[in-house]
Amino acid sequence: MADPNPLLYATLLVPVAWVAIGLLGLVRGRSVLWVGRTLFPLGALAGLALGLVALASLGAPTESLTLPLGLAQLAFHIRLDALARFFLLLIGFTSTGIGVFSAGYFRAGEGTAPGLLCLQYHVFLASMAVVVIADDAYLFLVAWETMALSSYFLVTTQHRLPEIRRAGFIYLLIAHLGAIGILLCFGVMQAGNWQFTFDAMRAAQLTPVWASTAFFLALFGFGAKAGLVPLHVWLPEAHPAAPSPVSALMSGVMLEIAVYGVLRVTFDLLHVQLWWWGLVTLGLGLFTSLFGAVFAAVQTDMKRLLAYSSIENIGILFLGVGLSIIFHAFHMSLLAALALAATLYHCLNHALSKSLLFLSTGSVLHATRERSLGKLGGLIHRMPWVAWLALVGTLAIAGLPPLNGFVSEWLLLQAFLFTPDLPHSYVNMLLPMGAAALALVAALAAYVMVKFYGVIFLGQPRERAAREAQDCGRLERIGLLWLAAGCVLLGIFPVPLLALLNNVSRGLLGASLGTQLQHWWLLTPIAPERASYSPVVFMLSTVVLVAAVVLGVRLFYHGRIRKAAPWGCGFPLLTPRMQDTAEGFGQPIRQIFEPFFRIQRALPSPFDTSPHYRVRVEDHFWYALYAPIAGLVRRISSLAGAVQQGRISVYLLYSFLTLIALLAFVL
Repeated sequence: MADPNPLLYATLLVPVAWVAIGLLGLVRGRSVLWVGRTLFPLGALAGLALGLVALASLGAPTESLTLPLGLAQLAFHIRLDALARFFLLLIGFTSTGIGVFSAGYFRAGEGTAPGLLCLQYHVFLASMAVVVIADDAYLFLVAWETMALSSYFLVTTQHRLPEIRRAGFIYLLIAHLGAIGILLCFGVMQAGNWQFTFDAMRAAQLTPVWASTAFFLALFGFGAKAGLVPLHVWLPEAHPAAPSPVSALMSGVMLEIAVYGVLRVTFDLLHVQLWWWGLVTLGLGLFTSLFGAVFAAVQTDMKRLLAYSSIENIGILFLGVGLSIIFHAFHMSLLAALALAATLYHCLNHALSKSLLFLSTGSVLHATRERSLGKLGGLIHRMPWVAWLALVGTLAIAGLPPLNGFVSEWLLLQAFLFTPDLPHSYVNMLLPMGAAALALVAALAAYVMVKFYGVIFLGQPRERAAREAQDCGRLERIGLLWLAAGCVLLGIFPVPLLALLNNVSRGLLGASLGTQLQHWWLLTPIAPERASYSPVVFMLSTVVLVAAVVLGVRLFYHGRIRKAAPWGCGFPLLTPRMQDTAEGFGQPIRQIFEPFFRIQRALPSPFDTSPHYRVRVEDHFWYALYAPIAGLVRRISSLAGAVQQGRISVYLLYSFLTLIALLAFVL
């Protein structure tokens, strides 16, 4: 094998640099100035270097290397192909903005000491990068568990609060359940040859039954980390508990790493893909996306709202994965490449826009000390920088042109609509229904974002804290600007990146979009005469239209002014109590999709001297699936506790009976 490219070693240096930066945080663990103004910017620079290296080498040949690390007969293997480079690009560029923001965000006295928090944060980043480049099951699982543990400690930064410890425990429990599924998946793909390398798994010829077993174990394991329904219950608990930069990393990067795992197993390690795998994945993705959008619409906590929005977007990603599997199994190469390109593009879109929104909520939280939507409002006047940058993320995640969210969702919809006749009639019937469901999810997502932005930033302040809020600092603005610029650039110039994504499609599917990307300004997923979209033309047309209206008003307005008292709609003295609340905004969705929710209402009677109205919306899955399991575990634990008498004579009796049983078994 030829000597690896120097870019491979440059890629390896970044995780090492992140760990070194984290360890430097322990040198002056209580110094916010040292950690915030020195180490976090260094970590952001390392992320920028990783993103640039990955971007520069995205079209380079696949490279691999065996490291002199690990255990005897279990050396660590790494591999850089187009898929790994794309996700390294995602990690690098997203962590750059989050790192700069974090430099101005973290303060003393907020739970974990700054130096230890710095170590956990950068180990989390390094472990995600190592997961992507790992080329054997041993290194992959070591990095995966390191990612889970470091993120657990980050989630429980405010560990003195019981609800945060509970959220961290739920997250760690489901993360380890998922890790068991991934471990069993790798065990099945070894096919009895006891080779832990991914090359050995690629060479294994599994029967359809064992291949299906490996796929669904991977779907379970990675779906638990991604937040697929019904494995999603940790996500709306962990995100509100974690500091906002950590929430941004987990939602914007870690969830996408789970999608990477599914793509790696399905299209790289398994030699066969069956069409019904895609149908199951498609169904799970559609239900997850609809579930997340509906629950996001009724939330009153801004971080829980964004957490459920992440569930919705993860559903869209798995929907794209399912479509790719179906088309690839039926040898429809162009449509498979289109669905995969839309999925990867949406990964990057979600990473940038959702990170931008979580960081914006962090600035709001620092300025007001409030997460409840019912206590905010009017912040566009007090926090203009955060407001207009959050508007970019809001429009992007809502899928409105010409920003990036529209591109990936439009491409995914084209993959649905341009589907030719498939060999199975009921699949032909289901795919148009999937397109309709995707359109419904997109509409609900826009509805959710109108609620999110309108209640927080528009109207009048509802509480004193909102009236006295201060805008974010310089470093926080730079971090937000970086992510907002990514949303705008990916929305206006999607074709160059899609051309680079052809390298990923060729590596995984043996196909690409090819000639569909001939013009940098025109996006044609299938053929220009069937559908095309030009974000540059759309943006220029919008600018020209607005400029024409403004110029026309200036030229033709007669200049005469008539003054009259405005109609106050019966409310001459408008107060914040007259504004639409978060609960009222979500009420139509709560009524239409009532079967989705477990609703508890506390209604006042006509005789109450101090009437109160309270509605609590909960998740059916928690009470139908997780609460019974938790009760069973408690009962088993109580039975096991009865065995522990605390007397040495009883324990010696247990040992004696165990020896007798073993002797009887042997004889």
